[in-house]
Amino acid sequence: MKKLCALALAAVLAVTLAGCGDAASTPAATPAPASEPAAPATPPATAEDTAGPENGGSSILVAYFSLAGEQYEVGVIEKGNTQLLAEEIAAQTGADLFAIQPVDPYPDTYEELLEVSQNEDPGNPPAIAATVENFDEYDTVFVGYPIWWGDMPAIVQGFLQSYDWTGKTVIPFCTHAGSGLGRTQQRAEELCPGATVLEGLDVRGQTAQQDAAATAQAVTQWLDSHTLPE
Repeated sequence: MKKLCALALAAVLAVTLAGCGDAASTPAATPAPASEPAAPATPPATAEDTAGPENGGSSILVAYFSLAGEQYEVGVIEKGNTQLLAEEIAAQTGADLFAIQPVDPYPDTYEELLEVSQNEDPGNPPAIAATVENFDEYDTVFVGYPIWWGDMPAIVQGFLQSYDWTGKTVIPFCTHAGSGLGRTQQRAEELCPGATVLEGLDVRGQTAQQDAAATAQAVTQWLDSHTLPE
């Protein structure tokens, strides 16, 4: 019965937030459930997973946090919604990719992650398994994440607090279940002092997972609206 109530609550929250649509900087009025709610155990990143200019020679980095496994709206998936969106952005910009992975995996059931995500403390975020090598050599950093309760997951906030963003261009992007960017446009501006933060992209998780053509088109149109540093 508790599990049925929790799932019903998550569905109601997602529907409630659907009205937020594509508003890039409008805060979500009500907390949204995790758009990528649960993941199987994720192995810690190794040295080979550490992004750096030597991996692609690019001055652009796409850093993202994403979970596979049982996901809201899309069922059990092998690759997270945000990862698919990150890979599309990297393909269109020639950027290097960096996966933000926790040292300790998140719970692997949707119900458990709803509780964990709601109770996370951004002031004490989960430890990250690897760091970005040669971070100073990147001029532009795309930062991607699922929307959890209208905001960035604590691990992404911890990632942003770990680097000096002075002089860089930061561009947020997210997958969601109806909340759009939620509060995360403002959050990126708060956590990246000294950076130029451009308008972010939000794509519904179901679209990122199930409609590659629509996702690619959304990314193309969004990138065309920005002038990236040379």
